[in-house]
Amino acid sequence: MTYPPGGAPDPYQQPQPYGQQPYDPATPSSGQPYGQPSSGQPYGQPYGAQPSSGQPYGQYGQDAYKGQPYGQQQAYGQPYVPTTNTMAILALVFAFIFAPAAIVLGHIARKQIRQTGEQGQGLATAGLWLGYIITGFYVLACAAWLIAVVALGNTTTSP
Repeated sequence: MTYPPGGAPDPYQQPQPYGQQPYDPATPSSGQPYGQPSSGQPYGQPYGAQPSSGQPYGQYGQDAYKGQPYGQQQAYGQPYVPTTNTMAILALVFAFIFAPAAIVLGHIARKQIRQTGEQGQGLATAGLWLGYIITGFYVLACAAWLIAVVALGNTTTSP
């Protein structure tokens, strides 16, 4: 990395990643003038011809990036990756573990998704539906059990 004439680095200048030199359009990297291709052909290699470097993909191999297998990092930072709401995932999971909790988590997740714009609307809705359906089955099963206990308890047997 080169420093200004004073010898100290400029604190307001962004450092070059991986020790690369800054881009200078006046010095092309191939050493060829800008209008002429390096292969001698007017438009590069003819169709189906083997590249002159001996690699099957020519300049696009890993050697072109000098050991960086995925190329250079973008100058504007990390790309936006939308996240899935955690409450929506938990709502779907808890629908099979403890359904009433899935109902609560599903409603919380839908509210958070509306406010933050995260992904997971379908997971929250599925957790809500499953939570309501499975809780309904629990209630019906408990009611049937109570009816059976009351019905069997009322029968009197005479000796």
